[in-house]
Amino acid sequence: MPRAKGERRLEILKALAHMLEAPKWERITTAALAEKLDVSEAALYRHFASKAQMYEGLIEFIESSVFTLANRIAEDESDGRRQADKLVEMLLAFAEKNPGMVRVMTGDALVGEHERLQARMNQFFDRFEATLKQSLRATEDGDTASRAAALLRYSIGCLHQFAKSGFVKKPTESFNAQRRFLL
Repeated sequence: MPRAKGERRLEILKALAHMLEAPKWERITTAALAEKLDVSEAALYRHFASKAQMYEGLIEFIESSVFTLANRIAEDESDGRRQADKLVEMLLAFAEKNPGMVRVMTGDALVGEHERLQARMNQFFDRFEATLKQSLRATEDGDTASRAAALLRYSIGCLHQFAKSGFVKKPTESFNAQRRFLL
């Protein structure tokens, strides 16, 4: 039975994300990815022009997932501090549920790949920080830029710690205790 259009692309991206979840992570080659999928490398290149395009697919998933949820939080929560709190918690929970994506978000998986991929992840975090600023705009202290920057740096630190621990130190693990210091 023939596959639906895009089904094989999704299968390739899921396999790549799964390979990135390995605690003792090594750079992923197209040969290893093809072997995991039991296809030839040529079959991979029928769906993606390059490995960079595969990583772009993962970045698109990250962007789409996180900002869809961020928009929902903005619609459902009117209080700026609670909105920012929920945004950080959502980002940490997303990372915890998608450990392979954390390697992309932190840039570990992008080392040695095309520099535009890291630039795109940097844009993702700039956009997330802008979303935090937007949430905090109505807080009484008026220092939204500094607070948003601190929340972003805290979040990125949690992602790095999660990846470096081999996905043992969960990003949401101590957030409940630490949130009162952050907000």
